[in-house]
Amino acid sequence: MADSEVKVSSNSASEAVTPQSLVTEDHVRAVLAADKGAEARLAAWKVVDFTKKGDNYACIVSSVEVTYELGGQSSEASYVVKLNPCVSNPLADAINDIAFAKEGNFYLGLIPELNCMLKEIGQREINFPKCFKVCLEKGKECIFLEDLRSRGYKMSDRKQGLDEAHTTLVLRELARLHAASLLLQKKYPGEDFNEKYPCLQKDMHYILETCEAFAKLVKDSLKFAQTILNKVGGYERAVAWIDTLLPRLVDIFYEQLRFGEPKVVCHGDCWNNNLLFRYDEAGNPDSVMLLDLQLVRFGAPTPELNYLIFTSLRGEVRKPNLEALLNRYHNTLTGIMKIAGHEEPLTREELQKDFKKKNLFGNIFGMMSVPIVVMEIEGDVDSSDASADYIEEQMLKTRTEAMKALDTNPLLKPRFLTMFDEMMESGLIP
Repeated sequence: MADSEVKVSSNSASEAVTPQSLVTEDHVRAVLAADKGAEARLAAWKVVDFTKKGDNYACIVSSVEVTYELGGQSSEASYVVKLNPCVSNPLADAINDIAFAKEGNFYLGLIPELNCMLKEIGQREINFPKCFKVCLEKGKECIFLEDLRSRGYKMSDRKQGLDEAHTTLVLRELARLHAASLLLQKKYPGEDFNEKYPCLQKDMHYILETCEAFAKLVKDSLKFAQTILNKVGGYERAVAWIDTLLPRLVDIFYEQLRFGEPKVVCHGDCWNNNLLFRYDEAGNPDSVMLLDLQLVRFGAPTPELNYLIFTSLRGEVRKPNLEALLNRYHNTLTGIMKIAGHEEPLTREELQKDFKKKNLFGNIFGMMSVPIVVMEIEGDVDSSDASADYIEEQMLKTRTEAMKALDTNPLLKPRFLTMFDEMMESGLIP
C-alpha cells in the first residue's frame, strides 16, 4: 500500500501484513476528524514512506497523505505515522511491548496535564508534535502525529553533531518538560508518579536487565570501543576501565538512573535523531521539537542531560561550553518554578555535581552511538527487517566500515577520542 493511492470505500487490503498495511481507512477518518473537524470528508489517502534506513530502530516511521473536502473546498493534509515493524524477535518484541505503550499513553494522558501546568502560569506548551490518534492493539500498534515538515522542521546533521545554538534550544525545552513535571507533582503531593502514570515505568535499566539482546548490544558496543582504542594506541587506561564496566552494566544503569534529585518526567532518549529543528531566514535554529517518546521515565534529570551531551555533541562544542549550557538549562528550569511561586528545585552547584556523577551513563551511550552516527553506510539497520541476526549483521558491517575509516573519516576519531580524554581528565577513568 506504500506510495499508492486508496480511494475511499475501496477493498484494497494487502495480502501480506506489513507495517504500512496497519493503516486503515477508519484510522485515517479518525485522524482527519481530530485534525480538521467532524465536517471534513475524506476523499482519498495513501501511505508514503519518507525516512531513510537507520533513521529509526524501534519502529517504522511513515506518512499518510490525505485529500479531503471541507466547506466546499478540496484540500490536502499529511500526517506522520509510527508503526509496529511487524517482525518478531526478542529485541523487537521487548522494545515494541514497551515503546508503543509508553509513547501512546504519554501522549494520551501525561502531555495534556504537563501542558496544563504551564498554561496556568502563562507559559507556552512543550514542543511535542500534536497527536491525533493512538492504536495500541498488540501487533497493530500505530501512532498518528502532526507532520512537522509542513511547518519547516527538519533534522540536523547527525554526523556533524549539535552546535551550541542547537544544544541550547534542546536543553531549554527539556528544562520546560522537567519544570512542568515538578509543577504537576505539586498538584498531586505524596503520590507515586510511577504508579499514577505507568508509562513512566520500565526504563533502560529494566530493558537491560530483562532483554538479553539489548544487553548484548550494549556489551558488544563497549567491546568495539576497546577495539578502536587499541588500534589508536595510548588509551590503555580506558581499555582497562571498560573491562571493569562490562560485568557491572545492570548495576551501573540502576545507580545512574534511579538515584538523584529532583525526580522529574524525562524524555528518556533525547539525542540527535529524536529532534527536529526549525530555522530563521539567516539559517539559525529558532525552535526545536522533541520526538520519539518511547523511553519516557521518571527520575533525576542529569542522566538525560548527559545522554544528550555525550551522544550528540563534538568535544570541541561540549568541553568549552559545558558549564554555560548547564547554566542555561538551570536558568530555564528555575525561572519557570519561580514564575509559579516556587523555590529552585536544585542549585547550580547541585546540578553541576550530579551531572558529573552521571557522566558514566552519557559516556556509555556516547561509546555506543558515535562510531555509528558519524558513518554514512549503505545498508543501515532497517526496522522492517529487524531480526536479531539481521541487526547483529548490520552492526558488524557498520563497525567493520568504521574501523576502515578510522584514519580517513575526519569526524570519527576526534569525536570518539575526546570523550575518553575528558573522562581521564575528570578522573572518571582512573
